[in-house]
Amino acid sequence: MPLPQLTVHRHDRSTRALVTLAGEIDLESAPLVRMSLEECLRDGIRAIDVDLTHVTFCDCSGLNTFLSAAEQTTAVGGTVRLHHPPPTLALILDLVGCGSLLLGTPPAHFPASLRDTPVPPAPVPQHGSVQLVSVPLISVLLGDGR
Repeated sequence: MPLPQLTVHRHDRSTRALVTLAGEIDLESAPLVRMSLEECLRDGIRAIDVDLTHVTFCDCSGLNTFLSAAEQTTAVGGTVRLHHPPPTLALILDLVGCGSLLLGTPPAHFPASLRDTPVPPAPVPQHGSVQLVSVPLISVLLGDGR
């Protein structure tokens, strides 16, 4: 029998919980994360701190799970905060503009290696070409993209 690729440990204190994750968060394990965070809300927890110190991998299904949890928690007056995300997840959070939502930190407080990543200028559309409209990815992920 294979070892589980993700372990979840929860420690509650009043209406606050510390959820510690260890392993990989991907399409297969994201439902476990989702269920764990939803269970916190059902149990009356309104402040959820997620410790990612021992997470070795997190793909877009994990990011989607965290964004969904933040939306659900905010709807009931609570918060979800990610702590110690792996560098790749921190970079993705910064790139999609949701670091302040999930990390509770404005982008100016991100590590310099994430803040100072140069962004190439957008190409200038040529005459007669289709002009693309830029929509923040976070809006798309949260279903607000127009």
